[in-house]
Amino acid sequence: MAYTPVELRHVRFKRGLFGYRPSPVERTIDEVVDSFEVVWRERADYADRIEQLQTELKRHRELESLLRSTLTTAEHAAHELKDHARREAALVLEEAHAEARKITRDALAERERLGAEIHRIKALLAAALDAVDDADGESQAQAA
Repeated sequence: MAYTPVELRHVRFKRGLFGYRPSPVERTIDEVVDSFEVVWRERADYADRIEQLQTELKRHRELESLLRSTLTTAEHAAHELKDHARREAALVLEEAHAEARKITRDALAERERLGAEIHRIKALLAAALDAVDDADGESQAQAA
């Protein structure tokens, strides 16, 4: 039987001829020793478990710290990537606008060149028609 400290305070032994009877005292002492051994083992087990839990807690705290720093680094990298992408997009857009302006200028220059070519061809056609008319007029004059 395991004794609690309160129960031990209330244990009373019967007295014999020369003091307490040895058998109940020895039995009680054996029970107290057994109870003490159980408590001592439990205490050692709890101490081991506490040490194990403290080690595990330390590991979890280190892991938490690592995860926090990783998360912070990832957030920082994400912000940098977004900023870089925005700058890159603005640069691409600016280049596209410059290329569009160049294409527009080239198209206007080509239109002006083609317009000048049209005027030159019209002038050549008009001169050729005038020459044909003059030749036709001369051949009609010679035939008459």
